[in-house]
Amino acid sequence: MEWRIVEGLLPNERGRKSRPSHHNRQYLNGMLHILRVGCPWRDMHERYGKWNSVHVRFRRWAEQGV
Repeated sequence: MEWRIVEGLLPNERGRKSRPSHHNRQYLNGMLHILRVGCPWRDMHERYGKWNSVHVRFRRWAEQGV
């Protein structure tokens, strides 16, 4: 239920090297994990994807005001 609300607020990822936007849920969960636990990005659990990809998307969204 909550994901349907949040999904529409997130930007679509475009570009040659961007992951498809269907990864947004996985990446958002990784971002929330980092914020909740307070661990470094490099120590993020693998189930959320590559830490660098999640961090890049986090930084991009932050710059866009998401």
